[in-house]
Amino acid sequence: MIDRLLRLYPPDYRSAYGQEIVDVHRELTADLPRAGRLRADADLAAHALRVRLGLDSASRGGRFFALAAPLALAVAAAGNGLVLTRWYKGLVTSPAPAWSQLTHTEATWGLHYLFALMVCAGAIVALCGRWVRGVIAAACGLMGQAVQSVFAPQVTDGGFVTPLTVLLTTVVVLACPGDRRPGRELSAIAGAVAGVGWFPVVVVETGTFGVTTDYGAWPVLVLAAAAVVLAWRRRTFGLRETGAMTVASLPLVGSASAWASTDPWPFVGLLLVLLLASVLMVGVRAVRRGR
Repeated sequence: MIDRLLRLYPPDYRSAYGQEIVDVHRELTADLPRAGRLRADADLAAHALRVRLGLDSASRGGRFFALAAPLALAVAAAGNGLVLTRWYKGLVTSPAPAWSQLTHTEATWGLHYLFALMVCAGAIVALCGRWVRGVIAAACGLMGQAVQSVFAPQVTDGGFVTPLTVLLTTVVVLACPGDRRPGRELSAIAGAVAGVGWFPVVVVETGTFGVTTDYGAWPVLVLAAAAVVLAWRRRTFGLRETGAMTVASLPLVGSASAWASTDPWPFVGLLLVLLLASVLMVGVRAVRRGR
């Protein structure tokens, strides 16, 4: 079995580290039960595929997705948090009894809210330190949304949930290398992105302020600000942070693009925010180097 798994590695990597991998794997699985050996084999196969795809922790791709994954998870949580908040607002403001509304909710819409809850709960668990469990829950919710957006598009209405953006977000989250899971600082920043991107929109939608959030610009502004902060703290030019921000913002841009057929400004505006944030990160780095 180990010989077949070893072939999954690229030839150069296999010739350099193959024997070491075999020795370590056999030592680790010598006293394990069958279920444990199968799990170890699966971990080894996953690592081999990551190395072949350039997504292991030592590669640039792995480091990029280690940064992008928590931000993408935060954006997904903020978007789905708005879905749940709007559902709850309709529930409590309707003159019909809440229990009657719940019992008469169509199964399609019930699944829609269940998937949103899975994404939000999974993101909270993952960013609070239980990365694997949280990512599994969030990924299941995202995949459920992707399937539902194909077979029941009426629940998404071309908005936040579309098959492409949801699948890309899922891939970004799952591509984070196992040994490069976000630490406390990055998890805290991602959690702040989710919270700050969600709460003000909810406040505005209560009608307290005479402004609109129809274009969804606020969450992407929060995401851009987080990327600038990360670039500042890491003393980089912001190239990796810009890429992570762009990848994480796909659901927001996808949602804004749904307006493009009638009003292109939401889509253009969000792209300009991303561009200006990238320019700002480069400018900040240039100023720091000049000191």
